[in-house]
Amino acid sequence: MVKIGLISDTHSYLDDAVFKHFEQCDEIWHAGDIGNIGLADQLAAFRPLKAVYGNIDGVDVRIVYPENLRFKCEDVDVWITHIGGYPGKYSPQVRSEIYANPPQLFICGHSHILKVMFDERIKCLHLNPGAAGKQGWHKVRTLIRFNIDGAKIQDLQIIELNGR
Repeated sequence: MVKIGLISDTHSYLDDAVFKHFEQCDEIWHAGDIGNIGLADQLAAFRPLKAVYGNIDGVDVRIVYPENLRFKCEDVDVWITHIGGYPGKYSPQVRSEIYANPPQLFICGHSHILKVMFDERIKCLHLNPGAAGKQGWHKVRTLIRFNIDGAKIQDLQIIELNGR
């Protein structure tokens, strides 16, 4: 079993509470708009980090992290990208691939809107952890924590961070 801490849209702001909420996690996954490489380095020093760059990320982040990351975690096919849309409204950059070769878990950020949705058409769980940073129009900063055990994605928890 792998315990995952999922974060996105930090925009160069890393709340100390993230470390408390992710202390039992085995890995941290960041769905883009990290903000700067120093923030990614802080997360990577705490737990193994899988991340993608987002539209606001500069060269410092883009030379280390890809735009799309597809991998297996236990028996689950995972795809992380920053701008991905959501079931029924996937972004043009991913639409053809997601329908031709759907993952079991599709993760994106960008919207600053927390979403947990199952796409019945392609049998895929879609996660967007919302935004953990202070930049943007969101009113609540959020994270997601969950486990992958074999082929099961389970024990999903939504975490709200204090303040904005």
